[in-house]
Amino acid sequence: MKKQIKNTFTLRQKFYGGMLKAVAVLVIASPAVASLEALQPVVASAEEAALTEHEQIITNVVDESRDAVVSVSNFQHVMTGEQAFMQFYGLQQDIDLRDFDNEPTLAGSGSGVVYKIDGDAAYIVTNQHVIDRAEKIEVTMADGRTAEAELLGSDSLSDLAVLKISSEYASRTLEFADSDAVKVGSTAIAIGSPIGMDYASSVTKGIISGLNRALPVDTNNDGKEDWEMTLMQTDAAINPGNSGGALVNTSGQLIGINSAKLAASEIEGMGFAIPSNDVQHIISQLETDGEVTRPVLGVTTTGLDRITKESRQEVLNLSEDITEGALVLEVQNGSAAEAAGIENYDVIVEIDGKPIKSSQSLRQELYRHQIGDTIEIKVLRNGKEQTLQTTLNEETSLDMLANG
Repeated sequence: MKKQIKNTFTLRQKFYGGMLKAVAVLVIASPAVASLEALQPVVASAEEAALTEHEQIITNVVDESRDAVVSVSNFQHVMTGEQAFMQFYGLQQDIDLRDFDNEPTLAGSGSGVVYKIDGDAAYIVTNQHVIDRAEKIEVTMADGRTAEAELLGSDSLSDLAVLKISSEYASRTLEFADSDAVKVGSTAIAIGSPIGMDYASSVTKGIISGLNRALPVDTNNDGKEDWEMTLMQTDAAINPGNSGGALVNTSGQLIGINSAKLAASEIEGMGFAIPSNDVQHIISQLETDGEVTRPVLGVTTTGLDRITKESRQEVLNLSEDITEGALVLEVQNGSAAEAAGIENYDVIVEIDGKPIKSSQSLRQELYRHQIGDTIEIKVLRNGKEQTLQTTLNEETSLDMLANG
């Protein structure tokens, strides 16, 4: 079974025919029905129609939360097929000055959450993939009003972005819950704009199905998984367009930002959200600095499992049972790795006692530290174990971060 991970960002689309239409036909086939007067609708009593206590909780949460959930529209200049072909193959093309006068068109849409109103500004968190490559971003509030948004910052590794609009459009914010306190089985309510703004403020309900799920993702759109996001899993329906929307608890607090789903014919009800504690940590940096700074070791590595058995044993002098680690291919000048004495063909197997199984796990372990932290690194050099120490440097370039 091939599983497919889909971001819940929807492309602009139209629905034809009876795709979203249900037609009910009453066929009277029996002569025993003498009159349609007998087929009158049954009206429930006020007592029977009353909401249960649980339903009342859900409706109250929705009433209190939905005004803080918005639709986010991504506008771009869309290339023609010929332009895309020329760009892909690096071919020159004559410039049509009329293209500069055209307004960008709607390329896709998602959702967002107003998390802070401060003076004349309101701040919205959404997914990075929702606003990726946007030339203009518009936010549509729950009441239908639309405002152009300023992108304050975005981060592809966490798949988060922060937008700013005038506070005159925002009337409500969502409070962050402590996602570390969330329990499997607790109620989860998803609010967003599936399939676009025609279905804005849609609500689905389920439970938290799992915590700390490692989901491999492709952060640079090269078709290769290069990062693992740690997400919470829910069976609340998350559809295209829900990206960046709210996942709330029965207190109306934000427990996560909806981000992705597993899509396959055999799979149902596997949606994923970025935990609220992780969201707060990232957006605080995006709001103030426009980017996320992370510690970097300063090495180019590859997973040891990608090296042939013969190379592992004959070149690296490793025993046959050692197949995991991050193999150093290059050490950057002036880096923390150079200061530690790391050399080409060292195999990094531990950082501060935590096992390193691949280049990806090396990055993840580094990002658990702060810039300026001193770490202990265990490497295998010519098959012999060595322990080194260094202080982590700062680097914001994803080209550096991609390798540790």
